[in-house]
Amino acid sequence: MRLPTSFRTVLLAAAGLLAGCDMLGIESAEKIAAAREADGKAIGGACRHAGRAIEDCYAIYKKSDRAAVFAGWRDMNDYMRENKIEPVAPQLAAQAAQAGPAAPPKSAAPPAPGAKPATETH
Repeated sequence: MRLPTSFRTVLLAAAGLLAGCDMLGIESAEKIAAAREADGKAIGGACRHAGRAIEDCYAIYKKSDRAAVFAGWRDMNDYMRENKIEPVAPQLAAQAAQAGPAAPPKSAAPPAPGAKPATETH
């Protein structure tokens, strides 16, 4: 059976419009799920490379998919063991701690229990 020319034209136009959805920024559910999984794996791998425990990673990145985070953490753990790679401590956290406000100077040791304050007169 041969389709009418007008119907073929409409089909071609619809196919062209649907193919252009990616150019419009409309993403399919599969594409969004794949991106979330890739992000979770990247987060898990980065956590492991930084020496973070998987539980800490879950606590920091609460909105990430836990299964993907664990898969990335496990993959990076295996890779680091095979290649004898040591974890790398995050540098930004160390710099922020050094640049933070200085601790107030410590005064004399606190009085022993039961001792009277020095300013008290008899």
